[in-house]
Amino acid sequence: MNISKDSPRYSFNNKNTFYLNPDYITGFVDGEGCFSLSLFKDDRRLNGWQVKPIFSISLHKKDISLLEAIQRTFKVGKIYKHGIDSIQYRVSSLKNLQIITDHFDSYPLITQKRADYLLFKQAIALIKNKEHLSLEGLLKLVGIKATLNWGLSDKFKESFPTVKAAVRPSVIYNTSDVKVKSLNWIRGFIEGEGCFQVITQNSPPRRGGWRNVWLRFSLTQHIKDEELLKDIAIYLNMGRYYKSPTRNEGQYLITIFSDINNKLIPFLKEYPLLGVKQEDFLDFVKIAKLIESKTHLTDEGLDTIKLIQSNMNREQKNNKRRIDKSLDNW
Repeated sequence: MNISKDSPRYSFNNKNTFYLNPDYITGFVDGEGCFSLSLFKDDRRLNGWQVKPIFSISLHKKDISLLEAIQRTFKVGKIYKHGIDSIQYRVSSLKNLQIITDHFDSYPLITQKRADYLLFKQAIALIKNKEHLSLEGLLKLVGIKATLNWGLSDKFKESFPTVKAAVRPSVIYNTSDVKVKSLNWIRGFIEGEGCFQVITQNSPPRRGGWRNVWLRFSLTQHIKDEELLKDIAIYLNMGRYYKSPTRNEGQYLITIFSDINNKLIPFLKEYPLLGVKQEDFLDFVKIAKLIESKTHLTDEGLDTIKLIQSNMNREQKNNKRRIDKSLDNW
């Protein structure tokens, strides 16, 4: 079966078995992926340390089918229980990581996570060249770890007090390979970072009969990805970028109802989300229909909207997205 890489998703005979579009995977990893180095003491090693590069994605256990699809597409890696309600897809062998790096070399990350990826590749190259077996090579890897994610824990700083952090690669948006090029990338990024929100108030209807019910879609990123969020607004021809006045972050927001109803919803119906966030989107669509039909102007309609709203974004409220810190353990 010949299927274009630009199709919404790779479909196969079994409707419950699918392979993921490569641009979608990159967009999702730009939002949810983690490139890390695990260093732990090992007396069997000449320098007393073992180093393991790890690519991982951690999600709520309800999204196991999505991690299984990623595993199926890459044909490498394993899925582990990772906390009470979370699971993790993980790839750590050098042989299997070659498949991961081949993918991201062909379908580049475009957020600041690309810098982590480039550092990750440096670490893999050092390990492949056996440099990690020498003290000098080990210090280089510790320096890379100091720049990745949260940097070094206090324990590592005590063990390597003189190590110099590696220089973080500069990721400049709008270069030839760092730019939004695919609706599938946007779909994957929304899967990881998107938030569908409903805002309701009990105040009387506004002039013209508009009760206080708003729909809002958002993508939030560090200020370093400001140009990316601006470009998404241009690429999709809807929404605007807003810089936070108090935090080092900005948001891509869609708040105009006609844009949500006539552009965003049709887009995500043509390029559907594949994880549990799709449930929030479907609730979002239900409320949009109630607004479009003016049902939200009635007390009964507003109550219905509030009931739907109460079931949205539950996992986001109870399980804040985090980069996996457990890999920093000894």
